[in-house]
Amino acid sequence: MTPISHGAWLTWGIAGLATAGVITRPFKWPEAIWAVAGAAVIVLLGLLPLADAWHAVGEGLDVYLFLIGMMLLSELARREGVFDWVAAAAVRHARGSPRRLFLLVYAVGVLTTVFLSNDATAVVLTPAVFAVAKRANAKPLPHLLVCAFVANAASFVLPISNPANLVLYGGHLPSLAAWLQRFAAASVCSIVVTYAALYFTQRRALRGACADDRSVLRLSTDGRITVIAIGVTAVVLLMVSAWDKPLGLPTAILGVCTTLGVLIRQRQSPWPVVKAIAWDVLALVAGLFVLVQTLHHTGIIQRLASGAEQLVARWHNAAAFALGGLIAVASNLLNNLPAGLIASATIQSDHLPQTVIDSLLIGVDLGPNLSITGSLATILWLNSIRREGEHVGFATFLKVGICTMPPALLVALVARLWA
Repeated sequence: MTPISHGAWLTWGIAGLATAGVITRPFKWPEAIWAVAGAAVIVLLGLLPLADAWHAVGEGLDVYLFLIGMMLLSELARREGVFDWVAAAAVRHARGSPRRLFLLVYAVGVLTTVFLSNDATAVVLTPAVFAVAKRANAKPLPHLLVCAFVANAASFVLPISNPANLVLYGGHLPSLAAWLQRFAAASVCSIVVTYAALYFTQRRALRGACADDRSVLRLSTDGRITVIAIGVTAVVLLMVSAWDKPLGLPTAILGVCTTLGVLIRQRQSPWPVVKAIAWDVLALVAGLFVLVQTLHHTGIIQRLASGAEQLVARWHNAAAFALGGLIAVASNLLNNLPAGLIASATIQSDHLPQTVIDSLLIGVDLGPNLSITGSLATILWLNSIRREGEHVGFATFLKVGICTMPPALLVALVARLWA
């Protein structure tokens, strides 16, 4: 095997430092600053041609558009009282029980993730759940953690449930019937085990009673338009996914058109809505794409493909567990979007068994439940809770993640191999 050059070592070192900055957020600077700074340093030192960097940024276009559409719908829902409406309905059905409220939030999180994606759960559902906890006079953290964990645990029920699914399979996405046949059992196991583990870690905070408010809150006309638009978005995403087309553009179009329609009805400026969007998330994604491109440039993908081939040749089914676990851990070190890109390139560079490929996807989707930087959805979730005045540190999340992710991953991998 060709020796690793000094330039490759330097590139990996810079990428590693950038990733560490995203994880630890020195000086409490946003994650995007560290990802973009790492990408910029690599380009300025000539370790990656500028043309390749721009190409990598362009590859994220579908993700940018998807996030813009979802963030617009989320901000519109906030403005039009949709979150308060959801909160009132949830508290009414919880009937004063924090445990029932916890289960209800989890069930809604599963549905949101399955039909709108894990990023939508982080962006759209999290503020609604915070409103639920506030209205119920319940401790917000257990219910907010639901949004973070279910966003990954339910993210391989359907192809659209996680953009990383589309990234990993590229242009070879299985049909919906084949997808359900291969992932239905694993998804159910992931969702059930994650709920059980998450409930176990939060059981003390869920003791006692919460507010029992049976009042009914009415939505305004613009609020109903927003709810309908979110529902239409879910249907459109299912249709587009069935046709194996990119999800970003239709999501962005629906978000922009809905927002403009409501604001025109109200004769209000779009500037407050635009200003409220977390644009730095797009910069973070762009920086991560460039960092992954550097791994292509230094030849590490070819080495990973060779290692995967040797592992499969020696241990067959055991390789599915090993590679699924390895990519799950790597997702927390790199973020699962870059990890998915690396896994996708590895798959395209080699002929791996279908069970191994599916195990890689489960690892990419579920592995990020270990730490706060494991997935883009979790980073979006962090941004959402910070806007509400809540803060969850790396250690706090890790304590819950250690109890939740490994058992769910193990059971899901077993279920996939036995499917």
